Amino acid sequence: MIISASYRTDIPAFYAPWFENRFKAGFAKVENPYGGPPSTVKLRAGIDGFVFWTRNAGPFLSALRLVRGASIPFVVSQTVTGYGRALEISVIDPARAIAHMRALAAEFGPRAIVWRYDPIVFSSLTPAEFHLDNFSALAAALAGAVDECVISFATLYKKTARNLDAAARAEGFTWDDPDWPEKRALAARLAQVAAAHGMRLTACSQEVGQPLAACIDARRLEDVAAGWGLARAIKAKVKGNRPHCQCHESRDIGAYDTCPHGCAYCYAVGSRTLAKRRFGQHDPAGEYLFPPILRDETESLLV
Repeated sequence: MIISASYRTDIPAFYAPWFENRFKAGFAKVENPYGGPPSTVKLRAGIDGFVFWTRNAGPFLSALRLVRGASIPFVVSQTVTGYGRALEISVIDPARAIAHMRALAAEFGPRAIVWRYDPIVFSSLTPAEFHLDNFSALAAALAGAVDECVISFATLYKKTARNLDAAARAEGFTWDDPDWPEKRALAARLAQVAAAHGMRLTACSQEVGQPLAACIDARRLEDVAAGWGLARAIKAKVKGNRPHCQCHESRDIGAYDTCPHGCAYCYAVGSRTLAKRRFGQHDPAGEYLFPPILRDETESLLV
């Protein structure tokens, strides 16, 4: 089994001590976000690999070394977009994020790191030409450290549109959702830039004229293991979460509404106020990242 940690929140940035404790214990409790009973997810026995999703890998280095020491391969899927504070209120500076990625590639191998430039948001602050220039600068800075960049265009769920509207009013910008031909045209230009810097551009669950990404990628995990001198054959079937998703089957151990980064376009957080509250209530020694028992009727007022 492959463990995803986590597309529901940023475990490396905010919950590294909890992950280390759970990894040493060998399991974590995970609430079912769609209802139903919670699960106990093994984190050592029978685990083929980990995929860590983050905007800040800096606090997670000791956890990565712990996993490496257990001879379990991992991939760090790090988002670096550099949109500015109006859209990304508290993420680390791109230069710091890139420095982390280069350090991780040097220690664990370049196959262990994937760059995500997603979601692509079109706004008066970030029009198509901004994305081309911004992506070009980031790709140049990451050349040689990563071999793949995953993109996607913002999926505008109801809560995403609501949060973007609130940020736009507060910061004085406008946002847009162009038609797919415009998105495909930008993707084609980004692919050319990526190729010039030794990277393959892939698209997460969207048909934009580029190869579809496997964000949970058993073959990449096998490559990471081989780079560490480990023989690892991972028998995982492709089991996407939505149409066009090429991910291999995995279990996610995160919880929604627990990431306090405050990105205006985030699909995993309905309210930053709620996410900050839950982060403050988090117990690094607990079995759950955020236990269901801590939910109460006041949370509905924060969404």
